[in-house]
Amino acid sequence: MTIQQGCQLLGVSRSGWYAARRRVRQPKTLCGTRVRLRSVFEATGQCYGSRRLRQALAGQGIEMGRHRVRSLMKELQLKPVWKPKFIHTTDSNHNLPVYENVLDRQFEQAEANRAWVSDITYIRTLSGWLYLAVVLDLYSRKIVGWAMAPNMPAELVWHRLADCHCPASPVAVPDRTFRPGQSTSHEYRDLLVRHGFQGSMSRKGNCWDNAVMERFFLNLKMERAWRRQYANHAEAIRDATDYIVNCYNNRRLHSSLGYLPPNGFEMKMEVQQPICVSDKS
Repeated sequence: MTIQQGCQLLGVSRSGWYAARRRVRQPKTLCGTRVRLRSVFEATGQCYGSRRLRQALAGQGIEMGRHRVRSLMKELQLKPVWKPKFIHTTDSNHNLPVYENVLDRQFEQAEANRAWVSDITYIRTLSGWLYLAVVLDLYSRKIVGWAMAPNMPAELVWHRLADCHCPASPVAVPDRTFRPGQSTSHEYRDLLVRHGFQGSMSRKGNCWDNAVMERFFLNLKMERAWRRQYANHAEAIRDATDYIVNCYNNRRLHSSLGYLPPNGFEMKMEVQQPICVSDKS
């Protein structure tokens, strides 16, 4: 059958048939929005959902609604990747004294260095567990100190504070939700007294009392640790440090900070601070 006979049978013109064939052979035009969305998603380590992805695109001058972002993610099969792994690492069987719950879930702070939270978590490596102790400033959600070790001695807990830039005024340091012996050790309590800190401990077994710290650990594991297979402790230490310094503190968008990273939030608030002029000449 010739082309002319086929067109007559289907009731189409020969020019229409040739035009359709040219359209099929032409390469598909890439959608700039889809390309940019995929690029941002990959740049964030395939961790952002539609809310943060929308804010990241807005930061690059691409405005679109969250539902549009979500539909494009579904079309492009972009799904945040993570998998849970849990293990019990807390030792609450001790007779050491504990602090009262002074913080009492006051997670929103108006000034820097007024309230810090801290906790310990673990990172799996092929050479065994690596324990990570972290201190977080509730004002900007910034990690202000951390320490890592292959075991969980009392020194790991109080070294995380010793490495911080201690403020001149006292701050509340709410410690572990599960009241471990490490955090209630005499060395740790002496450190708080020496620097003028006010200790605070959440209720036993109540993770919500330390929710901000627990959320950071979940982000660390979902976005980095659970997606790596560390050969040894040194490799895990380098990667965890890179996540804290370069990703979390410097780039990761926080919904509680108006979708700004901690460093960006501190810079913005510093610029907005009013200039005080003395009445004295």
